[in-house]
Amino acid sequence: MQFEHLTVAAPRGPSLHLADWTIAPGERWVVLGGNGSGKSTLARLLCDELQPASGTLRDRPDRVHWLSLENQQALYERELYRDETDLTDHIDPGTTVRELMEEAAPWSARHEELVASLGMTALLERGYRLLSSGEGRKVMLARAVLEQPDLLLLDEPYEGLDPKARHDLETALGQLAEQGQWVMLLINQRQDIPEWASHLALLDRGRLVLNGAADDVQAHPDWRAALAFTRAEALTLPPRQSDFQLPDWPADQPLVDLQNGRVEYATGVQFEGLNWQLMPGEHTQIIGPNGCGKSTLLSLVSGDHPQCYANHLTVFGYRRGRGETIWDIKKHLGLVSGALHRDYRVAGNVITAVVSGLTDSIGVYTNTGSEEAHLAHQWLELLGLDHRSGDAFRSLSTGEQRLVLIARALLKQPPLLILDEPTQGLDDVNRFRVLAAMERILDTGPTTLLFVSHREDEHPALIKTRLTFEPDETGEALYTVRQTRTG
Repeated sequence: MQFEHLTVAAPRGPSLHLADWTIAPGERWVVLGGNGSGKSTLARLLCDELQPASGTLRDRPDRVHWLSLENQQALYERELYRDETDLTDHIDPGTTVRELMEEAAPWSARHEELVASLGMTALLERGYRLLSSGEGRKVMLARAVLEQPDLLLLDEPYEGLDPKARHDLETALGQLAEQGQWVMLLINQRQDIPEWASHLALLDRGRLVLNGAADDVQAHPDWRAALAFTRAEALTLPPRQSDFQLPDWPADQPLVDLQNGRVEYATGVQFEGLNWQLMPGEHTQIIGPNGCGKSTLLSLVSGDHPQCYANHLTVFGYRRGRGETIWDIKKHLGLVSGALHRDYRVAGNVITAVVSGLTDSIGVYTNTGSEEAHLAHQWLELLGLDHRSGDAFRSLSTGEQRLVLIARALLKQPPLLILDEPTQGLDDVNRFRVLAAMERILDTGPTTLLFVSHREDEHPALIKTRLTFEPDETGEALYTVRQTRTG
């Protein structure tokens, strides 16, 4: 495939300029670029969704399968549309993983091989809507491989995967490449470059900055310069919103108190016997493999999981199911999660999406005042996204949407901040901005953090407590939860 002085005008995002780029048979390319660099425009060009405004693209493959976070969201929305729970006397699990894989091709030995290599055996009879984001990624990849495209274009394939799943996927992709499958990765973080990559390309603000053999590109001064960022000494945060705080909260009274916590589905007990108190200032990281119950536990706390009422759970002094409203709980917390991102499907611009954090709603249904809008602009500026404030939320890339939802969660600087894989879809620079803002909030006020991340380099120093989900050796539940403190 050859790009010759090619320009693509994208309806969203930057125009793409590829002066001279040749991809020879057998080369294993990885394209690195930050949020807004033009990776999605490149993908749409290769999928024949966009045409060059000038220049030439030679030998574009006929059948390209593009796997992205946007594709995963589209499948999730399809499953929501088909949900018949309200029409039946039971919960509709939706299309199962087995059925999704059979949509790509009739069941064969190839299916069995993929299921084993990606660790998906336990998922086959589960509905897609019930999967974690990481589990959903593996299913999407299996479907894509089964379709046997000429080019398998993988956009952020490692997002949401635990370390083992990540290792298994990297190994499986390397094996696919060795078997002759043409694979190209589009990524935004240097740590996601696999060992099997033979060639690298660097996109920056719509331009192809570098391309060539991996070792040569990584040794080039422009590679290091383009990926460098400077650590700020201190961030100046917008004012903390007093209406959402917990004044005079006793230091010895837990923000969250769960006694003998238990969650059970039709497939079995996910975890049980969890006795846990979250004390003020006890920043906690939750660790465990995909599907173990990390997000489930957080949704119990936030009130977004129906089994919160079946548990002996007290949040901010309110015993769940004793007459409190969901807003009594949500008023004092900020939330970022994959589930929130999937469900934030309403119309509205970026400013209204951020302001909705003050009402803990998906969308804003009252007039936005000037003070609220000014506060939203301050957070968007701090996260480098104020120039998109008037754009439709759903017109943004997945990474930009995640930044908006982070601003929405931080807006109140609440007593409890729940961040469930907050940096998913972000490049290194934006990831740093988010983590720096988070640490600044914890440094400057009475905010307690609940944090989930699969990344090895995202272990904030302020975190001294960890909840670790581990397989239950007794067989009574899928997982048990162990609490440890380091300080």
